[in-house]
Order: sequence, then structure tokens, then C-alpha cells
Amino acid sequence: MKVKYFADTDTTLLEFSNTPPVETQELDENIYLDLDERGRVVSITIEHASKSMNVEEFLYQRIPATV
Repeated sequence: MKVKYFADTDTTLLEFSNTPPVETQELDENIYLDLDERGRVVSITIEHASKSMNVEEFLYQRIPATV
């Protein structure tokens, strides 16, 4: 998974797969889902990202599975 923030356009791109998208669905005027040929989400684009999230800080935390 890759997370990219483009400061010049205030856009966040979340990439879940290297599979090329074949369709884009608009969730609202600022959020777009890119889907592969099987309908799986391969990326999410968030326009005007700083208005809907804190783009100054990014935290990733993996929670281990309990056995």
C-alpha cells in the first residue's frame, strides 16, 4: 500500500494495488474510487484533502493478530 500527498493540488492518493484501474466511481465531489476489471478497489483519490483530514501527520500502526 502507498499513500501519496500532493501539496500543490491538496490531493491524497491511497494505492492498494499495482493493478491498472478500468473504472472510476465518484463517491462525492472530492472522493473517487478506482476499480480494476473485477470491481476491486485499487486506489482512492481525495481532492481538497486538507479540508477533510489532517495532512500534516500520517501514522501507520499494525496491530498483531492474537493467537
